[in-house]
Amino acid sequence: DMFGMEESCSSLIFLSFFFVSVMAHCRERGDEMIVGDLSHIHVYEQGGSAQLAGVHSPTVTTLGDGTFDLNQLISQIRHGYPDPHYPLSRLACVENAYNIQGGRVLPLSFLQELWSVADKFVLALHMDDARVMNAALALGIQPSAILQHCHSVSVCLSKGLGAPVGTMLGGSKDFIQRAVHACKALGGGMRQSGVLAAAGKIALSDMIGRLEEDHRKARSFAQALLQCDPPLYQLDLNTFCEQMAGVDEEEVEAQGPGGQGSDVPPCWGNYIFHNI
Repeated sequence: DMFGMEESCSSLIFLSFFFVSVMAHCRERGDEMIVGDLSHIHVYEQGGSAQLAGVHSPTVTTLGDGTFDLNQLISQIRHGYPDPHYPLSRLACVENAYNIQGGRVLPLSFLQELWSVADKFVLALHMDDARVMNAALALGIQPSAILQHCHSVSVCLSKGLGAPVGTMLGGSKDFIQRAVHACKALGGGMRQSGVLAAAGKIALSDMIGRLEEDHRKARSFAQALLQCDPPLYQLDLNTFCEQMAGVDEEEVEAQGPGGQGSDVPPCWGNYIFHNI
């Protein structure tokens, strides 16, 4: 009910559920899914959908707010049969909040338009929504209001919700049945799961209410960082995946004794608030 999905299942590892979703939507090897070029699944996971599911993944250009041009998406859709040269596009994937783009929360208007495109071209739409509770809080709405614009969703129970491990996968009853079957093939059939499931239940029942405190602390931390002159960070939401500006030794010396800076090397930084 929280996610507005007909049925759900759980697993220990978030990433495995993304591949499970791909396998449940793309039922034949050689099918394809369309993803953002900066999406977590495309950048960081070794092309696992190709390795494990035999699914090809052309990309669309990710814009600064985490969205992409829907016309570019449409241009990537291929219909396969009867033309033997092309695969069949079965799935489009969207990430919300968008990790590499500093935790950007996708606008509901974009999700509505994307849903219309998916419906028109008979594409399944999966949402990588590891931080959906954070996104819902940022928009001031219920998670189901976001997830109504997709066919399936994967939600992490440890990112921001305090569970030691765990992921939820939501979708139609038929989709979940196929997903459970694929999950077993990937080693996801754990028998001794009751203790971990209990932790996930507490995450959903007790921990969502304290996310507002996380956002408040994160915003205060962000404002303190942005008071540096010049600002070293660009950020959004509460995870602080922001690009740090590199400052060489000459620039530090030029600022003089009162200058502000950071000794963190130029890279992608990640600041986490722990619940103790």
